[in-house]
Amino acid sequence: MTCCGSKGWYTRGYLPHLDARSVPQSITFRLADSLPQEKCREWARELEAMPAGRRDRVWRRTIDDWLDAGMGCCALRHPQVADVVQETLLRFDGSRYRLLAWCVMPNHVHVLIEPADALPKIVQSWKSYTGRWALARNAELGLGVPGAHLWMRDYWDRYIRDQRHLDAVVEYIHRNPVKAGLCGRPEEWLWSSAARRTGIGAAGD
Repeated sequence: MTCCGSKGWYTRGYLPHLDARSVPQSITFRLADSLPQEKCREWARELEAMPAGRRDRVWRRTIDDWLDAGMGCCALRHPQVADVVQETLLRFDGSRYRLLAWCVMPNHVHVLIEPADALPKIVQSWKSYTGRWALARNAELGLGVPGAHLWMRDYWDRYIRDQRHLDAVVEYIHRNPVKAGLCGRPEEWLWSSAARRTGIGAAGD
């Protein structure tokens, strides 16, 4: 069942999404050059023989490892760009969504929210503002963004099943910079809710 204006499960031809109000969602969106399409096709061929359930887990783990290796221009590594992305996530906390956890990595962003608006509109608003801001300063800041787009068109999302799942996702988001070798402890990464300790906890607290 979905709330008024929500799509429920839907797809635009590539990744499935769940659009439902008040259902906590873990979202990952990434830079356009962070994951070459030829690599995706290569991995897809390698995973074809696996059972569907295992294939999905291996696919996600492979993608995560590739992103954490820091491929592409990594424009989000620039402090000013990371600041703008983080401020954009915080701007509508409490109105369009409840922001539970986040982490801005060099080439992708993890966000955990409880949406009060349509999920596609929320993600598009993040991408639209930050994309225009970064591209306008591409040369000035030496970001090295190729082409006319900062962000990959689509995004990944997973709905949160229960409190245990929520706790695991928050832990994963906060430890991502440590896993990628960017810092020694989650609290040391400035562009994360681990550093701010803001809005973290169970939905409904």
